[in-house]
Amino acid sequence: MDPDDPYESLPKESSVAAHLGAGAMAGMAEHCIMYPVDSVKTRMQSIIPEPGARYRSVAHAFQTIIKQEGLMRPVRGVGVVAAGAGPAHALYFSCYEQLKRTFGGNSRGMEPGHHPLANGAAGCVATVFHDATMNPVEAVKQRLQMYGSPYKGAIDCFQTVLRTEGIGAFYRSFTTQLTMNIPFQSIHFVVYEFMQETLNPAHDYHPASHLVSGAMAGAVAAAITTPLDVCKTLLNTQEKRVRHKKAAISGMVDAFRTIYRVGGFFAYFKGVRARVVFQMPATAISWSVYEFFKYMITKQQQSALYAKEAGRQEPKADIVLLRQDKMPLAVK
Repeated sequence: MDPDDPYESLPKESSVAAHLGAGAMAGMAEHCIMYPVDSVKTRMQSIIPEPGARYRSVAHAFQTIIKQEGLMRPVRGVGVVAAGAGPAHALYFSCYEQLKRTFGGNSRGMEPGHHPLANGAAGCVATVFHDATMNPVEAVKQRLQMYGSPYKGAIDCFQTVLRTEGIGAFYRSFTTQLTMNIPFQSIHFVVYEFMQETLNPAHDYHPASHLVSGAMAGAVAAAITTPLDVCKTLLNTQEKRVRHKKAAISGMVDAFRTIYRVGGFFAYFKGVRARVVFQMPATAISWSVYEFFKYMITKQQQSALYAKEAGRQEPKADIVLLRQDKMPLAVK
């Protein structure tokens, strides 16, 4: 591989479109494949679960949900996530790659592991774009996932929440989600890039290294940021058994106080195992799909470039041959 044109940096003239396409595919694959586990995670983070929704483990939760509510219950709401994850992740990955290049995270002159700040900063900015797109989707999705959800579907949920709580309800957890996702994504990207420098220092397309790096990055980031994810879930679902007579839990500070008052310190880590179980394969799938499509797009662009260059050179070769044929005649 040409060190001046590494695989990790797509050709400049089409890199935005390439990252948008690869990111969209990665986001839809990640969220749709892992959606059943995400449903379990949401329920296990309930601060005061209903009697029929008290689970001992991830496996027990799956068994109980399918037995009591049907085989398709864990995937209820997956359609709205598929619709939102595509554009959200397209912005996420394209922004990250462009900013990583701008901040120097792709500099081949740096030694491995010497640019975590560039990767972390790029991840932070990318997260803002991702969350602005994804937050309303998260609010609808989590309300559909909860035990005893009163909504007929995603459209009914959206219309009901908009009518009864206003548009602000879809961004009630935005500050909390940003507060969670900025450190999550910073840790995620730093760990991923560190693992890549360790397992794949040449930065070639290497599926196994992308899979392992993504899984490790997701696990570490998920475990550290679980308390904020529990707050986000509470803000999105507005559990009636937790609110009591309050109209709504209105922000991150209110959510933190309410969780501690109701469940104590350990309530901040409700569903941590389900969150790690979700994030490890989710980020592994996301990075694997993203790197695959980035590799395929890169190869396609390189082939087109080589063909274009060959087309330009062929006439020149004919002229040179013609001149070489004529030169001996001129000498005679």
